[in-house]
Amino acid sequence: MTFSIIGFDPLKNRFGVAVSSCHIAVGSTVSFVRSQVGAVATQGQTNPYLGLRSLESLQSCSDSKIVLEDLIKEDFGREKRQVHLIDKYGRSACWTGQECFQTSGHISGENFSVAGNFLENIEVLEVMADVFKQSDPNIKLGKRLLDALNAGENIGGDRRSSRSTSSALKVSGELGFPLLDLRVDYHDSSVDELIRIYRHSQSEWAQEWRDSMNDLPEMNMKREFRVA
Repeated sequence: MTFSIIGFDPLKNRFGVAVSSCHIAVGSTVSFVRSQVGAVATQGQTNPYLGLRSLESLQSCSDSKIVLEDLIKEDFGREKRQVHLIDKYGRSACWTGQECFQTSGHISGENFSVAGNFLENIEVLEVMADVFKQSDPNIKLGKRLLDALNAGENIGGDRRSSRSTSSALKVSGELGFPLLDLRVDYHDSSVDELIRIYRHSQSEWAQEWRDSMNDLPEMNMKREFRVA
C-alpha cells in the first residue's frame, strides 16, 4: 500500500528515503536513515523493527545483501513484507514477499532502489527509477528523491486513491539524527504538500539553523555520568 525510493549521495555521503502512501505515519514506521551507515524502507505489512535491525546490522557488516538475507531468514512474516536498503558503498538489496499486495515489485541500481505494493501500475516504479538515474548528482539528494516520488505519484501511485494522503522525506547529515525529517499526514495531496514543505526547509534561515547544530557533539553523548 506504499511506494518509496531510497538513495545515496556519494558526493556528500548522505542517505535518504522518500515514501508515500494512502496509509498514515509512513515517516515513523517505514523510513530509516543513519549517517555513515545506510538507509532502509520497510513496507507491505510493515515491520519497523526490520528498519531498526537493518541499520544496526549495517553498522557492523556494511553489506546490504548479507544484512537483508539474514533479516529475512529470521522474519516468519517475510512473505507479507517488502524491504529495501542501501549500504555505505551505495549497494542496494531488495525483498518483495510473495504475499505482498497485488502489483508489487522493486527495482535497484547504483546508489538507489525503489519499491512499491498495491500500485496502480508497475510503471510507477519504472518512472521513479528513471527520474532518479537521470537526475543531476550535484543536486541535493532530498530534491532528487522528491522528484522521483512525485513522478511515481503522477503516473498512478497507490491504486486506492488518486493522490496519496501520507508522505515523508528523511535525509541523513553528519550527526546522529537526520538532517531532514519532513512528514505529511491526512492530506488530500500529501506529495505536493511535502514538496512545498521541502522548499521552505531550504530557506536560508532553516539552513543556518541546521548548520548551528554541528557544534552540538561538543556537549557530547560520550560524557560519563556518575551517581554520587
